[in-house]
Amino acid sequence: MLSKREYPSGQVEHDKGSWAMPNPDDMNMNSPILINRQNLLPISSDETTKGEAAPSMSSDTIISVRNVSKMYPLYAKPGDRLKQSLWYALPKSLRGRSREFYKEFWALHNISFDIKKGETVGIIGRNGSGKSTLLQIIAETLTPTVGEVEIRGRVTALLELGSGFNKEFTGRENVYLNAAILGLSPAEIDAIYDDIVAFADIGRFIDQPVKLYSSGMVVRLAFAVQAFIPKETLIVDEALSVGDEAFRRKCMAVLEKFREQGGTVLLVSHDIQTIVRHCNRCILLSEGQLLVDDASKPVTDLYQKLMHSDPKVTKKILTALAQDGLPNALSFSETQTPFKKHIQKKQSDPSALLTEPTDWFDLDMPQTNTVVYGNGDAEIVDYGLYNEQDQQVNVVVMGQRYKWIYTVQFNRDAEDVHFGIMLKTVDGLNVTGIASFREKLVFKNIAADTVMEITFAFTLNLIPGTYFLNMGVGGRVDDENTYLDRRVDVCMIRVLPRDSRESYGIAYMEPEIQYKTLQQQNSI
Repeated sequence: MLSKREYPSGQVEHDKGSWAMPNPDDMNMNSPILINRQNLLPISSDETTKGEAAPSMSSDTIISVRNVSKMYPLYAKPGDRLKQSLWYALPKSLRGRSREFYKEFWALHNISFDIKKGETVGIIGRNGSGKSTLLQIIAETLTPTVGEVEIRGRVTALLELGSGFNKEFTGRENVYLNAAILGLSPAEIDAIYDDIVAFADIGRFIDQPVKLYSSGMVVRLAFAVQAFIPKETLIVDEALSVGDEAFRRKCMAVLEKFREQGGTVLLVSHDIQTIVRHCNRCILLSEGQLLVDDASKPVTDLYQKLMHSDPKVTKKILTALAQDGLPNALSFSETQTPFKKHIQKKQSDPSALLTEPTDWFDLDMPQTNTVVYGNGDAEIVDYGLYNEQDQQVNVVVMGQRYKWIYTVQFNRDAEDVHFGIMLKTVDGLNVTGIASFREKLVFKNIAADTVMEITFAFTLNLIPGTYFLNMGVGGRVDDENTYLDRRVDVCMIRVLPRDSRESYGIAYMEPEIQYKTLQQQNSI
């Protein structure tokens, strides 16, 4: 089934980046808001507005957002809200010229995108960028000022968990009430009720009023209701960050199972690793506008760069993005200078000639798309991975000792300086990191023009595969910790197996397996 919602466009003007609120008299207030979900009767053609266009979504599109904008009127004082209401209540002949007793705040500006069935799409952005507003519009808990949204199938939303519960009702009563509001019949609710109660794990409290629940119990029950209702699309707004570790893992398992079954997911999270790990696509919002819609890794890289850049650099990044797209914006750096080149003779893989694998430097290793950001107070001018013989390498052997060495030049005085590196998988998952401040090594003051060399030595207990390395230098500026310089995906590393033994996952744990027979069946 298709749910199509059109909203009156009115006379909206776009002048110098500002928007004008549609005048109610200019709107067709009979414009259709059509809800046609699986649990509702189909809307007959004679019930719709004449001339309504047929659904335009392609067969594999499950959500289509077209030119959606949302405006909130901001009133300086309560009396202005009353004046505006009274002005609209006047007959049109008595109003005279248009009066506005408010300032417009546009939370969303002209947002358009399609989501295909089975996609997992992340939505990221700074606080106040419009993420939650957009999700609420798609979930039908908020009406846009302008635009059109088309949806196939049922959508359930994990937004403000528990906000729809009646505190005077029992947990059981709230389960049935919430599921009924979402369109399930009593028989359908009965079929999933036991699963909901088992997942929530609140025991006998299921028959107690919700007002007696702890906040954790409310969250668990609310998540369980939304998780087990049959649906085509699941919307999650930071809901996976609530509860204890065990509950978060249960929530993630539900999400993974839903995705495996071909469900569509819209996920909002400030945890970049969650977005990269679970989303094959990502939308970046900035001040209510859709900035980028692309694969998760480059979009999250751009987001981190924008988050940690000063306003001047941010403006240049946005300009580069508008002119030449995402690659140019990612490569932009105000402080980056060429690194020293460690020119080595091209080698063939020595491991192919030896019975034991060995580390070496592969000049044919693909160059990484390094993302650079920071405030420019310091600059990383040289770096490299070295073995215990001080040879630079990028093909390494599992279980061996290595050193990551980089040189930092300080352009200005710096306070509370610390250094760190991070290893990631190809999918962007953080594997392990080393930070000097966690080892109680923080430099209180470093003068301008100081040059420092930092060495991180470690045993590389990673399963064979390809990994990427990040590095950075941080400090305190205006009483806030910030990056002075950071390089993301600065080096690609290929890990070779040490021997023929196989391991799974990411880390190698140097296992020792012992056994003894406690009882043996005598043969006849």
